[in-house]
Amino acid sequence: MTTDQQRFDTIQALGNTSIYTPHLNYLYTQGTAYTRCYADCPLCVPSRTTLMTGQPGYASGVVTNATHEQVMRQATAERRTLAALLTDAGYQTKAMGKMHFDPVRACYGFESMTLPIDYLRECEKRGTVRPKVHGAMECELVPALSTVDTKDSITTWIADGSIDFLETRDPLRPFFLWTSFTKPHPPFDPCRDFWDLYDSIPMPEPIYGDWSRDLAAAPQGFLAGSYENTDVHLYSPQQLANTRRAYYAMITQVDYALGRLFACLRENGLDQNTWVIFTSDHGEMLGDHHMSQKNLFFEGSAHVPCLILPPRGRGLPVNRRVDTLAQLSDIYTTILGIAGVPAPPQAEGIDLRDAYAERTFYGNSLDVNFCIMRDGFKLVYSACGDHTLLFDMRRDPLEQQDLAKLPAYADIRRELWEDLLIHTARTRPQALENGYFRTRPAPEFPGDVDFRWLGFHYKDYRFDVFH
Repeated sequence: MTTDQQRFDTIQALGNTSIYTPHLNYLYTQGTAYTRCYADCPLCVPSRTTLMTGQPGYASGVVTNATHEQVMRQATAERRTLAALLTDAGYQTKAMGKMHFDPVRACYGFESMTLPIDYLRECEKRGTVRPKVHGAMECELVPALSTVDTKDSITTWIADGSIDFLETRDPLRPFFLWTSFTKPHPPFDPCRDFWDLYDSIPMPEPIYGDWSRDLAAAPQGFLAGSYENTDVHLYSPQQLANTRRAYYAMITQVDYALGRLFACLRENGLDQNTWVIFTSDHGEMLGDHHMSQKNLFFEGSAHVPCLILPPRGRGLPVNRRVDTLAQLSDIYTTILGIAGVPAPPQAEGIDLRDAYAERTFYGNSLDVNFCIMRDGFKLVYSACGDHTLLFDMRRDPLEQQDLAKLPAYADIRRELWEDLLIHTARTRPQALENGYFRTRPAPEFPGDVDFRWLGFHYKDYRFDVFH
């Protein structure tokens, strides 16, 4: 089970007392929470390619939302996508919800796929259900209310389709179901029932650091994407609270839908032989450091939830936290391990069910934003503006103190920087020029961007937007 754009700190049982997530709490208390799981390229298509191939974006070459078709065609032809491997192993494979594949209808090894565009086709045929006519777009963070009731929402529709598959599947074959919710990706338009749940609940305040509190003095290259897609830097504290309220409401709506899926598993006797894995493709900055959206390696963007629920009655560990670093490529290897299917040599992930040691994490997004994490330290770099920040995540998990210019941390910064350059030269040499990152100027002010993309209406359906 995946959501789209859900950040790591959105689970009540793991510390967020402002959000309702009873069924994600259930996954944790009856299974394992991997509390340091990261996307190596926090964008929709690269993360989904990683889940399907077990390769980080820098290894496959998919570091943007527009570069995955050739990679996926080849992986499918070689029968090493997750879906192809499981289909070939005898599993009945179904994708239900947002895949964000290109071409849209490419199955890449799945036997069957039902996509958000099918929801829109159904809405078009019915005529009376018109989602998203509020006009809020797929990149904006403005709160809006859904123009359809909960029963007609895409979240309910995805849950309905998943339940239908579970109830009508071939009982003589094992199954692999990828339930992929479109929310909480913008537009931030929860159904009114869920918006009302948060009427009197105070929202956490956005996070700022010594390097980001003053918007004008902040490293503007990290803010470029936010300026291109949203106006979040203009929001007042009250407006940011309403944005977060809408975001939490969408997550709660997904969580309640998960409750229906878990009930279906139990009612059909599937909870005793089915593993459940929950994660997200990337997070959302949600106003932290005046930023929005994803593609950055700050915690709000790259750090995602990861929960694994084992079959009931197996005597496997429950209510367990694993604080060792994990990443999305591990999901591929873990699922194959559960199914008893060997992972191909191209896969770089590990089976999260095994005990494993701390690793070095590398990230590359758009060949612009880069990251390396090791031994508790995290270095982030943006080639837009040539900015470098360094954090001690053990003492400063909210990234509020930049250590990059402090003499006491010069050796750590140099070691991480040199390692990041070596890794990039090996995996993405096109991101370098003369042994250094290909830089570009940062915006001088919020309006100084070449292109603004708010996520306008998609051409096929007058009430749809791009995703």
